[in-house]
This record gives sequence, structure tokens and C-alpha cells, in this order.
Amino acid sequence: MEASAKERVIALFEQWSGETAEAVSKLPASGSYRRYYRITGKTSSVLGAVNKDVKENRTFIEFSRFFHDKGLKVPEIYVVDAEMDCYLLEDLGNTTLFDWLSTARRGKEIPSAIVDFYKSCISQLIEFQTIGKNLDFSLCHPREKFDKQSMMWDLHYFKYYFLKLARISFDEQLLEDDFNRFTEYLLNTDCSYFMYRDFQSRNIMVVDNKPAFIDYQGGRMGALQYDLASLLYDAKADLPQSLRNELLNHYIMLISQKTEINESQFRETFNAYVLIRIMQAMGAYGFRGFYEKKEHFLKSIPFAMNNINYILTTQKIPDNFPTLYAALREITHNERLLQISAGHDLTVTINSNRQI
Repeated sequence: MEASAKERVIALFEQWSGETAEAVSKLPASGSYRRYYRITGKTSSVLGAVNKDVKENRTFIEFSRFFHDKGLKVPEIYVVDAEMDCYLLEDLGNTTLFDWLSTARRGKEIPSAIVDFYKSCISQLIEFQTIGKNLDFSLCHPREKFDKQSMMWDLHYFKYYFLKLARISFDEQLLEDDFNRFTEYLLNTDCSYFMYRDFQSRNIMVVDNKPAFIDYQGGRMGALQYDLASLLYDAKADLPQSLRNELLNHYIMLISQKTEINESQFRETFNAYVLIRIMQAMGAYGFRGFYEKKEHFLKSIPFAMNNINYILTTQKIPDNFPTLYAALREITHNERLLQISAGHDLTVTINSNRQI
């Protein structure tokens, strides 16, 4: 299968460009099952993508074309094969915002150039959110809206792949009741914008000192707060709280120039969206880290634990989700999880009948 995928992107490149593929290298895998290859010919360098999920491909390709036509910096789609499971797209290089942040920061101190870059990202985020209101949301995959069903999928992902695998105790029915009330609270805001879904530092490329954007194929209609929460509480980016506050204020200033918002309500609902974003991410850490044994994902857990503790102990949030908050508090004090913070391995055994 590996040779076939490589051969397919080479064939598509040579057909599209009229050049021989002089160099082909596979890019490191991330959190998806898509495979990417950098293909270099005599005069051009592109990325070739292979993905069996045709619905996801269609969403990414059509979203890319829409946003590219609107002037947003997303990869241009060059050619798509007839089966729509292999395509060529613009090569935006190797440097992500996370890479730049990791090499340039000194402890908690963030260089002013990166702060300015974050502000530019926020300005572009607002363009995605507002211009994206005119998307054909029937293209979204797997769901058109970040509605109650979408939220419950994320919360159950968190429950089964994090809480249960990390052996956090909770009452099943009471937690389910809290999940239902929590989603109703989140939906009591304007959910008519484009929600990028995974707007974080690894999906923002640095191209000629300006941001470019990838990995928006999970986008759908939703609330403004979610994407901002994704960026500011991006676990391993570990932004200082003072910078998060500065960027939150910057966002509110800019979005208020585009659309009418209730600032106090926005801020309170923002904290709840931070929590659901963290829970979605922790579900991924559990699935990829505990279940698939990918260490990179386990390393994000201590940062997420710190973020949960900050929100629960310092921020204004509704107080009528006691079982959910109890489970989150237990995460922050769980000895087995704290071992990761101390640099120890955390091994989770899953037996053959998958009782997790």
C-alpha cells in the first residue's frame, strides 16, 4: 500500500506538471491517517496527499478553493485525481507557529515578533469566521454544525478515551446529565459563524513571516469562542496567562468591529468553550497516547491539566455541572497522570475484550 500511494502521487505530479519527479519524501505522520509527500521536479515543488476518506477530501478541497478565492492564505489545490483520494496542493514549507514558538521562546517569555504574529493570526481567524458564514455548509464532514450531537460526540470521546483509560472515577448517569446541561449552555450563544475546529499552532504555517493555514477540513457552523479557545489554550504552546488575556482582549476589540457581541457574556461563555476544547483534545491524547501508544500525545497531558486547573480555580464559569467539574478536578490531582508531569511513563493496559 505504501509503494502504491507513493507511486500514485508521483504519477499525478508528472501528469500535472509535465516534469519528472526528481525527489520524493514522505512527511512525518501527525494525528490523522492522511499521508503527505513532498515532490520536487525541475521547476516546481508541491505536496501530494493520499487519503481513503473521500468525504473528508472533498470537504478540504472545496473549503480550500473557497477560502483561497476569498484571499485567505490557504494551500492552493492544483489537481485532484478521478477517485478524489489523491491530490496535489501548494507546499507551504515546514515551519509551523509551534516550531517557531518552541525555538524562539526563553522560558515563559514570548518574543514580541511572535506576539505580533499571534495577533495577525487572530485577525485572519476573524476573516475565516465571518467570510466562512457564506460557505456551503452541506460540504461539512462529518456534521454541518457544532450542535448538541457534535458536542456529545466530543464529550463521549473524552469520557471513553480519557476518563476511563486514566481511571478517573465518576457516576455515569450524573456525568451524562451534566454533559446534556453543559451542551445546552454552550449552545445558548450565536452559533452561526464558520468554526475552523482545529485552529492551533501546529496548523498555522509561517510563510515569509506571515501566517498560512491548514487542516480546516473539520470546520462547520459554530460559535466564535471555540476557535479562539483552541488557539489560546493550545496545550504544548503553553502561552503565559498574561498573553492569553492580551490576545483575548485583542480578539474582542477586532470582532466588535465586525459584528455585535455582548462582551461580558462572550467572556463567560468563552471559559466554557475552553473546557470543551480541552476535553476534546484530551480525548485525542487518550486515544492516540494511551490507546495507540504514541508518546507525543501523552506529553501534552500535563499542559492540559494545568489549563483545566486554571479555568476551574480562577475563571467565572456556571456552577451547575458538579459531576463534570468533579471529574475534571480529579484529573488535576490524579497521581498516575501527575507521573507524566514528573517525566515518568504512564502505561495503560487494555484487555482483549476492550472493557475500558
